[in-house]
Amino acid sequence: MKISKICCIGAGYVGGPTMAVIAKKNPNIQVTIVDINAERIAAWNDEDVSKLPIYEPGLAEIVAETRGKNLFFSTEINKAIDESEMIFISVNTPTKTYGKGKGMAADLKYVELCARNIADVAKTDKIVVEKSTLPVRTAQAIKSILHNTGSDVKFDILSNPEFLAEGTAIQDLLNPDRVLIGGESEEAIEALANIYGSWVPQDQILRTNVWSSELSKLTANAFLAQRISSINAISELCERTEADVSEVARAIGMDSRIGSKFLNASIGFGGSCFQKDILNLVYIARSYGLNEVADYWEQVIILNDHQKRRFSDNLISTLYNTVSGKKIAMLGWAFKKDTNDTRESAAIYVADHLLNEQANIAVYDPKVPSQKVYSDLDYLQTRSEEENKDLVETFDNPYDAVKDAHAIAIMTEWDEFKTYDWKKIFGLMKKPAFIFDGRNILNKDEMTEIGFEYSSIGK
Repeated sequence: MKISKICCIGAGYVGGPTMAVIAKKNPNIQVTIVDINAERIAAWNDEDVSKLPIYEPGLAEIVAETRGKNLFFSTEINKAIDESEMIFISVNTPTKTYGKGKGMAADLKYVELCARNIADVAKTDKIVVEKSTLPVRTAQAIKSILHNTGSDVKFDILSNPEFLAEGTAIQDLLNPDRVLIGGESEEAIEALANIYGSWVPQDQILRTNVWSSELSKLTANAFLAQRISSINAISELCERTEADVSEVARAIGMDSRIGSKFLNASIGFGGSCFQKDILNLVYIARSYGLNEVADYWEQVIILNDHQKRRFSDNLISTLYNTVSGKKIAMLGWAFKKDTNDTRESAAIYVADHLLNEQANIAVYDPKVPSQKVYSDLDYLQTRSEEENKDLVETFDNPYDAVKDAHAIAIMTEWDEFKTYDWKKIFGLMKKPAFIFDGRNILNKDEMTEIGFEYSSIGK
């Protein structure tokens, strides 16, 4: 099947970059990204590509190159569905906050709405591709909806999970370790494989059944998150035994069976995928009565939450067991560098804990806007929006953020933090001046020589 028009429902962190790269590598295919959020679509269409709603190195350049040629952003969802031969579902699948599976299962209401919309609009055969991170057997639900429309339209359902790391998403798309396509129809699988095949070698395009494809995504993220929680568990032991977690990580990382990736001790993992996918895996395991399996994977989340709380507890105890009325400058709000995504960022939960202790928080992040900081804290519903506004202040300049601060907490590993004039920062702070390096990015000897009381993870 020759594909000439693609529609992607969802203009978020997955849909935007993925479709931009597909458009770049397939100039003969028209790619239209649609979303009900008119403000987001307007941002994607902004003439100034530095104002795109998603920050990802290399993304703006690709959008500038393809937009208006074969890449389009629109709110006309039905029109795009009707005209396309292939439809990607790339909508949000948050963890449920209500009902059965609350706190663990994925909320599929947006996926179901997409499927019903496609079923209502489609007049010609379609290939429907799951791109959102979804629990196992979601394809079956989509198939059930699409195949019971009462029409003669044929729908082929494919699972094509993304394996992107935010901050390197464009490079991950341009040079993927593998592309995974799960489905029943060989013709549909090959139609999608041919699109990726315009830049990905065929031996890196894996064909599986749908269920294997869906489970592979959850499992990959669970394994990566497990490594982070494992090294963070060792970091606490290192602090008690005078070992250095960086040296431990380097030693075990040189073991070819283990490798060095995801062994950086830190305040903990965040982002939209790891916690959500593990909780999903836990929920699935429990639903099949596999309680020991569920308990095993849930411990990864428990350890991650412990690491965040341990960081804030250490900050409080070091500041003489009280932060009430004290200014804490938080450098970084995004869950990792090179992205403006704040979902499940450790900074949110550490700030919330410190605010419960009546601290005053000053936030600087080079890519996260002020309103996002407040909306993240308001979402927790720990206190009123007015209280958050009173206790938290955001800054556009790091030196303004740290002025008169009792302590600095480094929450995101932005490279620019290493280049700051730390002698100047020391002069701006109250004394003694504390640094709590949640990402181990600064040099302890240099910081202590300047005069800082410096604390890091696992050392």
